[in-house]
Amino acid sequence: MSESMILLVEDDPDHEALAIRALRKANVANEIRVAHDGAEALDYVNGIVKGEQRMPQLVLLDLKLPKVEGLEVLRAIRAADKTSLLPVVILTSSDEERDIVSSYRLGVNSYIRKPVNFNDFAEATRQLGMYWLLLNQCPPPQ
Repeated sequence: MSESMILLVEDDPDHEALAIRALRKANVANEIRVAHDGAEALDYVNGIVKGEQRMPQLVLLDLKLPKVEGLEVLRAIRAADKTSLLPVVILTSSDEERDIVSSYRLGVNSYIRKPVNFNDFAEATRQLGMYWLLLNQCPPPQ
């Protein structure tokens, strides 16, 4: 499964490093690409739409991003036919009800609040990777 890829959209370098480390520790061998802000994530998604980028198997998306917020990135992913079925998991520190509701209204597959504790965050990321990359059956590419 190492030919498939994860797109991690995360602006915090510590959270980025921790997520990657937790996925590697869980023996997730997938390539991980990182977008550091919402604009970079949209560039990646638009590249998929134009056929210039590889489709990830999973998008891990933070909400509080510079340049373009995560909900706008999610909206763009769901708006394009080619990416509309792409599994997207919100991985954020926000537990605001409006963010949760907005995310699900826009079609997010899962909403996970980042635990504050380092070990809990690593464990949540490990479980997330195991479920979405090994257990979940993704739709075929559009």
